[in-house]
Amino acid sequence: MDTLIEAPSSALSGVARVLVHGGKLKVQRAEELTVQARDKRVSFIAALMESGDLTPSALAHSLSTALAVPLLDLDALDAQKLPRSILDSKLISQYKVLPLAKRGSRLFLACADPTDQEAGERIKFATQLAPEWVLVEYDKLNRLLDSQGTPASQAMETLAAADFDFEVTEEDTSQPAAAEVTTEVEDAPVVRFLQKMLVDAINLRASDLHFEPYEFNYRVRFRVDGELREITQPPIAIKDKLASRIKVISRLDISEKRVPQDGRMKLRFGNKSIDFRVSTLPTLFGEKIVIRILDSSSAKLGIEALGYEPAEKERLLHAIHRPYGMVLVTGPTGSGKTVSLYTCLNILNQPGVNIATVEDPAEINLPGINQVNVNDKAGLNFAVALKSFLRQDPDIIMVGEIRDLETADIAIKAAQTGHMVMSTLHTNDAPSTLTRLLNMGVAPFNIASSVLLITAQRLVRRLCDNCKKPAEYPRAALLKAGYAEADLDGTWTPYKSVGCSHCNNGYKGRVGIYQVMPITEQIQRIILSLGTAPDIAAQARKEGVRDLRESGLVKVKLGVTSLEEVIAATNE
Repeated sequence: MDTLIEAPSSALSGVARVLVHGGKLKVQRAEELTVQARDKRVSFIAALMESGDLTPSALAHSLSTALAVPLLDLDALDAQKLPRSILDSKLISQYKVLPLAKRGSRLFLACADPTDQEAGERIKFATQLAPEWVLVEYDKLNRLLDSQGTPASQAMETLAAADFDFEVTEEDTSQPAAAEVTTEVEDAPVVRFLQKMLVDAINLRASDLHFEPYEFNYRVRFRVDGELREITQPPIAIKDKLASRIKVISRLDISEKRVPQDGRMKLRFGNKSIDFRVSTLPTLFGEKIVIRILDSSSAKLGIEALGYEPAEKERLLHAIHRPYGMVLVTGPTGSGKTVSLYTCLNILNQPGVNIATVEDPAEINLPGINQVNVNDKAGLNFAVALKSFLRQDPDIIMVGEIRDLETADIAIKAAQTGHMVMSTLHTNDAPSTLTRLLNMGVAPFNIASSVLLITAQRLVRRLCDNCKKPAEYPRAALLKAGYAEADLDGTWTPYKSVGCSHCNNGYKGRVGIYQVMPITEQIQRIILSLGTAPDIAAQARKEGVRDLRESGLVKVKLGVTSLEEVIAATNE
């Protein structure tokens, strides 16, 4: 900690002087990075990593050699067994350190900057232990700290010992715009706990947070990569105050606990704002609250990031660029239909195009698109909004969901009169969508003349590239899953999940599997002759359309996901 390397400029940090002395950086470049770090209010190492002048591995090896500090690979450790409670979470977060072990009067700490004298002095004062530094790679340390956050037990001890004092003010309940959660809000335990849960959910890439009250306990769960995980069990005494806090910042009625409510709120996270959709539901023992994380960047990733194979992408892009007609996206709740539609709208969103959407509710704000929320109480449903759209000179219309015959009829008439219409339906696959429309009461000739393409989709978890390993399946199991004999030619290897500090039980993120079915002349004939879904599916297969299982098996061959994931998602 006290080791300093002489450098031409006394204004440089300890790390900068080490790198200049070792010939890894020129003095001028080190000074430039120091200025950048100061302007951005980040550490010199953070600015260095952002610049790309050195990799995290090269930096760690250089400092280890120059300062004679041992180097450790964090991937070799079991993060769950580290004694994090030895050091206050604020010091861990502030100085980016991680307690490894305690030996007598010495505290071994993982860090990326062993030259930080202030960190050493503060930690020594707080723990009355002598810090012993162990170098680790900056990116691995950050990932581990971000993924774990403050231990839940620590947070719960603070809450259990606190005297809750929550007050609703006039300012809280009358904000004209979405309330924003900031780090400057009142320093109450419930507020801090909610803030921590939201930040942890974002760090874990969760899609939903569930706050669930029961008779004798209270549970918080996150949905990560499609799976619900229990995060913590806070004291049951906080359930009402936590519900009130969430209602206040999402502009809901805190006095109404008998009926469900829906609202929105916003959290500043780093340099961007993330929207949250809030839903409350009265249960036997209090209000269950589900918060959906709405990240608008997901709609701007591009169609390649969604997982469409080249042929499927070409069919979809060809359909949405047609001047008129209907494109339908189908699948169960939570299968990524909305993101697919938003991605298509983002592609079509040009200055010369008038796009209008009606949703229940609008999940992601897209600049340049006229978005309308359904309001059943005011009489604004899908059908009413669609009728209004047709008087607004639209080019493209997106309907959140076709639920009834009236909405379907208006959407189809719009598609037949020079508009591109996109919508969703809850069906199991693409062929059954056509029979669903028939069952609603839509005339066969209207379906055949308006629908251009139907996409069915599911989401499967993506294998972690850092830890996935080849899997050995019996040939019979692969054949049963849907592979043909010709597919088992030994040119590809299936992979299985393992699990590491970078992922969630061997998986990291999700990817879509798709059945993209254009409505060809042959399929139109089947519709007009009142053919069944199996008839349509058989014709689609002849035309080279993969079903969902076959699409998933392609992802297994490419090493993107595991066979177990595909079978679970398509086992209908």
